Amino acid sequence: MTSKKIMDILKTKLGEKNYQKLIGIDNPNLHQFIAEYVELCNPDEVFVCTDSPEDTQYIREEAIRSKEEKELAIEGHTFHFEGYYDQARDKKNTKFLLSKGFDLGPDINVTDKEEGLKEIRDILKNIMQGHKLYVLFFSLGPTNSEFSIPSVQLTDSGYVAHSESLLYRPGYEEFKKLGDSKRFFKFVHSEGELENGVSKNVDKRRIYIDLQENVVYSANTQYGGNTIGLKKLAMRLAINLALQDGWLTEHMFIMGVHGPKGRVSYFAGAFPSLCGKTSTSMLEGETIVGDDIAYLRKKGEEIRAVNVEKGIFGIIQCINSRDDPILWKALNNPGEIIFSNVLVTEEKDAYWIGKDGEAPRKGINHSGEWILGKKDSEGNEIPPSHRNARFTLDLKLLENIDPEINSPEGVVVRGVIYGGRDSDTWIPVEESFGWVHGVITKGASLESETTAATLGEEGVRKFNPMSNLDFLSIPIGRYIENHLNFGASLKNPPLIFSVNYFLKDSKGNFMNSKADKAVWLKWMELRAHKEVGAIETPTGRIPKYQDLKKLFKEVFGRDYSKGDYIKQFTLRVPENLAKIDRIMGIYKKIPDTPQILFKLLEEQRQRLNKAREKYGDYISPDKF
Repeated sequence: MTSKKIMDILKTKLGEKNYQKLIGIDNPNLHQFIAEYVELCNPDEVFVCTDSPEDTQYIREEAIRSKEEKELAIEGHTFHFEGYYDQARDKKNTKFLLSKGFDLGPDINVTDKEEGLKEIRDILKNIMQGHKLYVLFFSLGPTNSEFSIPSVQLTDSGYVAHSESLLYRPGYEEFKKLGDSKRFFKFVHSEGELENGVSKNVDKRRIYIDLQENVVYSANTQYGGNTIGLKKLAMRLAINLALQDGWLTEHMFIMGVHGPKGRVSYFAGAFPSLCGKTSTSMLEGETIVGDDIAYLRKKGEEIRAVNVEKGIFGIIQCINSRDDPILWKALNNPGEIIFSNVLVTEEKDAYWIGKDGEAPRKGINHSGEWILGKKDSEGNEIPPSHRNARFTLDLKLLENIDPEINSPEGVVVRGVIYGGRDSDTWIPVEESFGWVHGVITKGASLESETTAATLGEEGVRKFNPMSNLDFLSIPIGRYIENHLNFGASLKNPPLIFSVNYFLKDSKGNFMNSKADKAVWLKWMELRAHKEVGAIETPTGRIPKYQDLKKLFKEVFGRDYSKGDYIKQFTLRVPENLAKIDRIMGIYKKIPDTPQILFKLLEEQRQRLNKAREKYGDYISPDKF
């Protein structure tokens, strides 16, 4: 496409005001990208959003004007519904476009690039007729930072545009600084033809990712996980970029744990869904930098991290005043919040499964008019809100936001935490022997049991290395190797811990309160500064009883019995040996698995067997 044709398209389709906004960014690569998809998608109108408050407010008003969102009773709150069959990430139709000769391994969904581009371009042709296209600029990560990646989103959804304005830092001014650089991420989304306000052609729902050109295409869908391009879709682009450049893109929260004398130590943590990730990052008395995605880079002898986002797109099910007081307060007070796929009552209140109070007997939800006991066409009872119902807000609405959230330098990571839902193997908290041991036995060995909220059988262990399996854009073996290389060269890398909030006794009862995580975090913070000792076991380092007893008294004002300590921190040798067998069996089938993984797991097996010979199958921490 010639420069003249590009400018002719932009002048014709954007109008003078929006054209001037766009050419304020002097980047021919950007202009060509926008012109190409404006011409292909053929919207009736184009709005270019700058960083001005007026443009951001216009986006919010357009989401309401178009009826993609409607207002609730509390000031600033709106609600949004997607179609009944458009309520989650579409794993089947989320594919990487790969040229011949490229291989991501057997576990990643790919399609031929040439064929995929032809298909998605055919779908996108004239798809925005009758729609308004929003051109949005964002910064993934803090502005004025080497961590950050400029990104441009094209979408015809006011809901997507509004959501991204809450979730991401404005980036129009960042694009002005780029010059003619090609180093930016690109996203094209259309909700497609609408019927009753929702995407009609979900059979043609496609989410295609081009790693070579850093472009994501999404069509015929409205659900945020498929359409909010800068979230997990951008994460896939960034994982690939991080491998090339030697840093990490992780599915991690970042939080400040407050230690003695006003000290704040930052931890990053990766947990699969429904394993305590949000509740950990939102713990009272601590501060939150981010709840979902982190970029980590080496700076001298330190690892620093930033929150890619500035907001939360979170699952709302079971958020209540007792377990989630900080979120609860934000969700029930004035402020700009989007609720998606909740139940809306006659009083214009939002209700979700697990909310305080009695469930309404009627209202409106993603299925339309709803009454208690309503069933869908397949005979399934429809709950009041969808189990994947969401809320979207800016972190500034939370009273525990950390003051370093927008630091261009990021925060120093003192520890990395891996947690899963595990009924019988991992103890409540354990420190690895070092970076490599932690990456392999904690991160790369992460498993989590399915729950009743997940389709399929309950209690099935799912392998999920670093809690990132669904989002990998590189082969698993190379992903593990990148982790090993990343921290191994440092003299004092962050400590790596595992946590488990779901350990059960022989009768099936949980052995810890949900609240006990506050103590495990305080212990980790002290360990990061070498202020408490630890007991060395075959699988890692565990707390001493006296240190936990002191922390339980300081944090909760209650006693912690020696009996509870012994039960919770007993080493379960048969279960740990079975886990090693499972993990080694999985990695033997994965190409390019680093050989050190097998070596360290075998060494751990030998330590466990040696301890078993001396003490038996279940070993009290006192024995070490």
